[in-house]
Amino acid sequence: MGGDRQSVKTYVPTEQKDVWRDHADELDMSLSEFVRTMVQAGRRGFAPDDSPPREEPASEPSDPGGHDLESGVREALESGPRSWDELVEAVVGDVEDELEATLDELQDRNHVRYSGRDGGYVLTDE
Repeated sequence: MGGDRQSVKTYVPTEQKDVWRDHADELDMSLSEFVRTMVQAGRRGFAPDDSPPREEPASEPSDPGGHDLESGVREALESGPRSWDELVEAVVGDVEDELEATLDELQDRNHVRYSGRDGGYVLTDE
């Protein structure tokens, strides 16, 4: 399998994406890497006996979780040219999702809380 890559988009309920994101975080994988891995794992059960499914290449050693900026830019550009604003939105969107999940987790563990009086998120004293 060569270095050519294509983007695939799907729509799932927010709750499903949240479950997938949580599972990907537990495995220290990006959401894209998690979905790709799970699809490949599921395909193994549907492959004809005489032709095993193709193996997907592993992440580059310098990017084991698929989280670096270069990966995000490359993924955004796979489907064609993008403006600066489109690239920023694509890359920042992933960071915003990760930030939200991290803040939710920190709040669940009572390490952070939102304070309107203080004008934003604050660390809690434990």
